[in-house]
Amino acid sequence: MTAVAEAAAPPPPGAALAPAPSCGALFLGFLGLGLIGFGGVLPMARRMLVEERRWLSAESFTELLGLCQFLPGGNVINLSVAVGMEFRGAAGAASALLGLVLGPTAVVIGLGVVYDRFRDDPTLQHMFAGLAAAAAGLLVATALKMLAPLRRNGRALLVVAATLIAIAVARWPLLPSLMVLAPASILLCGRRGR
Repeated sequence: MTAVAEAAAPPPPGAALAPAPSCGALFLGFLGLGLIGFGGVLPMARRMLVEERRWLSAESFTELLGLCQFLPGGNVINLSVAVGMEFRGAAGAASALLGLVLGPTAVVIGLGVVYDRFRDDPTLQHMFAGLAAAAAGLLVATALKMLAPLRRNGRALLVVAATLIAIAVARWPLLPSLMVLAPASILLCGRRGR
């Protein structure tokens, strides 16, 4: 196996986690994440946190993301704050959040200026449509990766299926669906632990 293939391969399931990152490492990790992501960085966040830097296990990432999805605001923004708080408290949360939003803010301002000048160009319109399709594909791939740790947990898969049916098929509003499904999933997990 080449060095590139070894670096790209996910860690084995029982691999040890890396030491807790410093505030500088949190800032740089989330800065890179913010700069490479466009339209959704959740797939890249999972890869960075679980596979590359090994700051979180796959299970910890899934649990933390579940909490972040329940909180108001952007999932990855909430995730950056939660990861920063986990390792370095308020300073870590501020470092991770600042790293995540600093670069993209500058890029968006620059793109806004360019888009204002060239917004009627059909090539630019097609480029944005293609980026939206790529972001959707990355989200589907990440969802499948997140299901992997749950594949032997029938109760968790039941909650995932109920959520998918409620939101995607029945098109029920997110908040009422979560108000019903979150307590149900807590009850199921509580019974499992007994």
